[in-house]
Amino acid sequence: MAKKSMIAREVKREKLVKQYAEKRAALKAIINDKEKPVEERFKATLELAKLPRNSSATRLHNRCQLTGRPHAYYRKLKISRIALRDLGSNGEIPGMVKSSW
Repeated sequence: MAKKSMIAREVKREKLVKQYAEKRAALKAIINDKEKPVEERFKATLELAKLPRNSSATRLHNRCQLTGRPHAYYRKLKISRIALRDLGSNGEIPGMVKSSW
């Protein structure tokens, strides 16, 4: 189980990413538009730099929804391998059987 503070930090980042997504996209569109004047593009770059760092989607890290574990994360299921194994062993995932030999 991950620390509660780490899980809370990740939730806070997700909230900030959603909040600033439109503004970041608009500023990036201005920055990448080569037909705009250099001054306007530079001003957009400065505005983008003023936004909170945690509002960038690259700062998000995938975590297991059950345990908060950051490693061995299955994107399709949104859980870690350990949580997947526990659910499979308990028979909570249809069609999954834990193998033993």
